[in-house]
Amino acid sequence: MSTCFEKYVPQAGIFALRPLRIPEDMPLVHGWVTQEYAKYWGLQGKSVDEVAAAYRDIVSPEHVHAYIGLHDGKPAFLVECYHSMHDAIGRYYDALPSDRGMHVLVAPAEKRIPDFTWHVFAVIMDFLFSDQTVTRVVVEPDARNEKIHALNRRAGFEVVRTVDLPATSVQPAKKALLSFCTRQQYAAASTVRTAPMKTSISSSPGAAVAHLDPRTWAIVNRQHVRKIIGEFAHELLVTPELEGTVDGWGHYRLATDQANVEYRFRARILQLDHWHIDTESIERFVDGARTPLDSLALILELHTTLGIAPAMLPTYMEEITSTLYGAAYKYETQRLTAAELTRASFQEVETSMTEGHPSFVANNGRIGFDALDYRAYAPEAASPVSLIWIAVHESRAAFSSIDGLTYGDMIHEELGTTVLDSFHGILRGKGLNPESYLFMPVHPWQWFNKLASIFAPDIAAHRLVYLGSSEDRYFAQQSIRTFFNTTNPHKRYVKTSLSILNMGFMRGLSPYYMIGTPAINQWVHETIGKDAYLRENGFSILREVATVGYRNTYYEAAIPGDSPYKKMLAALWRESPIPPLTEGQRLMTMASLLHRDREGGSVLMELIASSGVGADTWLRSYLKAYLSPLLHCFYAYDMVFMPHGENLILVLQNNVPVRALMKDVAEEVAVMNKDAVLPEKVKRLAVSVPEELKVLSIFTDVFDCIFRYVGHVLVEHGIPEERFWKLVAECVHDYHRARPDLTEKFERYDLFAPEFTRSCLNRLQLGNNQQMIDLADPAKNLKFAGTLKNPIAAFKA
Repeated sequence: MSTCFEKYVPQAGIFALRPLRIPEDMPLVHGWVTQEYAKYWGLQGKSVDEVAAAYRDIVSPEHVHAYIGLHDGKPAFLVECYHSMHDAIGRYYDALPSDRGMHVLVAPAEKRIPDFTWHVFAVIMDFLFSDQTVTRVVVEPDARNEKIHALNRRAGFEVVRTVDLPATSVQPAKKALLSFCTRQQYAAASTVRTAPMKTSISSSPGAAVAHLDPRTWAIVNRQHVRKIIGEFAHELLVTPELEGTVDGWGHYRLATDQANVEYRFRARILQLDHWHIDTESIERFVDGARTPLDSLALILELHTTLGIAPAMLPTYMEEITSTLYGAAYKYETQRLTAAELTRASFQEVETSMTEGHPSFVANNGRIGFDALDYRAYAPEAASPVSLIWIAVHESRAAFSSIDGLTYGDMIHEELGTTVLDSFHGILRGKGLNPESYLFMPVHPWQWFNKLASIFAPDIAAHRLVYLGSSEDRYFAQQSIRTFFNTTNPHKRYVKTSLSILNMGFMRGLSPYYMIGTPAINQWVHETIGKDAYLRENGFSILREVATVGYRNTYYEAAIPGDSPYKKMLAALWRESPIPPLTEGQRLMTMASLLHRDREGGSVLMELIASSGVGADTWLRSYLKAYLSPLLHCFYAYDMVFMPHGENLILVLQNNVPVRALMKDVAEEVAVMNKDAVLPEKVKRLAVSVPEELKVLSIFTDVFDCIFRYVGHVLVEHGIPEERFWKLVAECVHDYHRARPDLTEKFERYDLFAPEFTRSCLNRLQLGNNQQMIDLADPAKNLKFAGTLKNPIAAFKA
């Protein structure tokens, strides 16, 4: 029997509900309800048949439903849900049609999982509130049942009064605590928790470092040392010395800035100077003695060669340490195998990713988060987050949106009438006029760490007013400051300012950029929508449809130029990818194609295997969905994106990519033609880029930063890289044949040129890890090191 609700909980597993089956489930249920710990269910001493009879009575009314709860596919709990208005409890209070009641019983544990009972309880609450007609959950536990009272309090239930419930045919008489929990109370309780582990960690500090055991630390350091050597060698920052070749593997020695320290390993150099290093072969020698691998030590041993400025070295080392801390956490908490991820939900995949940007050595710095914040807001922690809502005065704030979307409509769709009325009431209670304010969400970390102090004058003057927490709950995405609505997946993403340092940038949002963001998205969307080739391909963007930005006038006056202090308070709403899906389609971030599980299993290869279409057919479909539209945007419109794995969502049918969705558009789209005729609000997209660098938008951003790693995965699984690059060349040729009118541009920006300029991302970060590039002039700060041989040049027609 199929399940009717599923939820993935990090560190705990996959939970699901299916309808109770009578009599098939009765031996199982009998084994649970007759235990001593289930005494409040009143079924001790009953036979299997008597338990079956009791459950026939329980579910006979149409308003009652019973479910078996599954944990990782195995029965683990029992839950009864009912419409309290039609139940006996409805006689003890003013029951509403939107009320639901529930009873829950957790099976005896086979093995201990921390907080398991709470996870079960939260899954049931999420199940009940997944019905949008439900606004309140009602419970009436026995007054003596302290364990369930603790769970109720944790979820946000409020005890109203004690009631004496008479005995029924299936329940003994009891003194019960009548308790209610609204959607808002549940959301507020989740904000207090922020993450399931946060309270327990703050009361037990050792839990914050429980994943940092010697074995795990050694594993993630070995993997990271491999990445350091491979990426720095790719960018010609270091030059390993070939000492010989055995069985097709080169044996290399890497000298360091310290004469007594060297590294040895074996590797194959693939296309695009990609170093395929045998991870287990890496050895570090100090004075000739083999010593453990240590990423931080390697950075120190190379820092002169790398040219890191002394003032920046400590911050870069902190980013490396934070990256390792996160890698250890991901390794220890990773539950889903590569094969399981090919069947997982969109957000299960999103929260399972381990790599981040594959080219960057320091790719998970997140400087500003403490250990509690990490578990609350890091995407891999998969902790549900309730956003904080504030009101901002229109004298300092601006709202922008696409045509046809008003502020009133947008905010009503996001909050609903009840919450809006509540927020209006808060403002009126302070003697303020709601018509003079805009509502906006903020990241909880930003509120506590930046806004409450830096914006204190505005708060004191009621130009900025705290309103409360969202009823909807969200998951942080790989892009760290973007949230996906898990309560209502059809609702929009929310992207917020987050003043932490992560991979070369402070992750704020500019209120000035926000003003033009919807117009840019509308123009890009319309341009794509009018194009027959792109429509046929299925390529589209997830529009950033609305923004709110707030200006801090003190810092505007103090700082003439750009500054993170000017980017602390802004937000945008982006379309959800869920509504456009058709029957049988599912979503997966393109970053997952490079993901490997703890045992080295590859999501890419599991997708190919599960699709049943063969590697070549699968890869052709992927290239058509991803590469073809990027080629067309570049050649037909001079329009380029930042098409890395986190910015692309693949739409899969039978695990085969059929189209691609581009997101994070406004800050990362450009038209590489300074003379382009664009609408007034879109003119900032026109940038001046040297002719010889324009084609790097394909060579660097796609070939070097994505396909280089795809080719590596394929080689590891026995597919020659020449076969993959030939398919890439075929895709380019197919596009050339489809658009002969663009032949002159194909020749000017030749994708079959023998070589292209090597653009180096780590060199950028090593040069300035506070702000790698100026987004207004992205070509200005690029760093180059020679050229790379073009892997498709051999297939030029």
